[in-house]
Amino acid sequence: MLAAFTFNTAENLPIGLLGLISESLRVPVSAVGLLVTGYGVTVAVASVPLAHVMRAVPRRHVLTGVLAVLVVASLVAALATSYWLLLVARLLTALAQALFWAVMGPVAVGLFAPAVRGRVVGALSVAGSLALVLGVPLGTWLGQRNGWPVPVAMPAALGLGSLLTIALLLPTSRPEEEPAAYGTSPDARRFGIVLAAGTLSAAGAFTGYTYLTKFLDDVSGFSPSAVTALLSVFGVACVAGVTVTGLLLDRFPRAVLAAAVASQTVGMLGLHAAGTDPVAAVGFLVLMGGAIGPVFMTTQNAMLHCAPGRTDMALAANSGSYNAGIAAGAALGGLVLPLAGVRGTFLAGGLLTLGACAVLLAGRLLAGQRTGEASADRAAAGAVGAAGASGAVVVGEGGDGTEPSA
Repeated sequence: MLAAFTFNTAENLPIGLLGLISESLRVPVSAVGLLVTGYGVTVAVASVPLAHVMRAVPRRHVLTGVLAVLVVASLVAALATSYWLLLVARLLTALAQALFWAVMGPVAVGLFAPAVRGRVVGALSVAGSLALVLGVPLGTWLGQRNGWPVPVAMPAALGLGSLLTIALLLPTSRPEEEPAAYGTSPDARRFGIVLAAGTLSAAGAFTGYTYLTKFLDDVSGFSPSAVTALLSVFGVACVAGVTVTGLLLDRFPRAVLAAAVASQTVGMLGLHAAGTDPVAAVGFLVLMGGAIGPVFMTTQNAMLHCAPGRTDMALAANSGSYNAGIAAGAALGGLVLPLAGVRGTFLAGGLLTLGACAVLLAGRLLAGQRTGEASADRAAAGAVGAAGASGAVVVGEGGDGTEPSA
């Protein structure tokens, strides 16, 4: 949980330090923004290849390695006197995070009984979500008072604590022998459906979320101080959403994924339709915030069940596609903004998330059809068996050797 919190904090820290880094290193704000965008793209591209390369290395060694990279890269970033050195340090951290999210899930849930693994995924997701509620605001506050290198170095201390704990206490075993190395119910079709739905949902969320501050200011009419408070409300809603979802994940794994995607759809389309009313805007904002975290959490949990092969490869694919969706959504929002205004970004995002709902619904219908066909096949096989048994009795009784009729 501490490692998840640290990686997510490190990923998003530049968001609150844009102006400070820009002024200190004498680069445009857009170049500092690349520290976040490039980070996400690196995670999206590198997740599966890195997981494949490291598939035979014991997970304890992998986790201590990625945390060591986090520690060193954070210190290099804090000491950077040029933009390019800072960018290289950020990309190294992104590579470590890409591998971390691939192996962390199977290792953590494998330490617990299958019946409570959903709650473990929920706990890890709560830790990751707290980065937006506590980590980034704290980093921004420290940066404003002590300069941006201080918060940028902060993940080094947290990462070192995680590294030592894992190095000393986590058992060492071959990856393929770990309890959660393979899916509990392998299903290639379900894997593809969850992957597609998660990617569409991420793209939809960040088509609008990227411009949330502008929306609350221009459309809903909130003051700058109120916008800051509402961003905190959004983060709290996200933590609350993953907390509640984690409690339900073991009992209703498919239902909570569908509920999260549907809630995000309603929240985004509601902001588009009624965002000019401040009260309605707050309500739909909370609904959207409470859904964004659970979407990724429930897709991660689904991978632990339906992975057609190793769960680390499935989780890497899920993390990579989700980050690709984030990057695509931010880019799409940038294209929609000058054409349809900031309200249009939430309409486009809501429609993409509605597409994710359609994918999940189609998956349910296909699963129902497949179950019906299987039942029909079993019934037909039973009827043929019964008829065969009846025919054998007739032949035995007649004794004339004639073939019984069908």
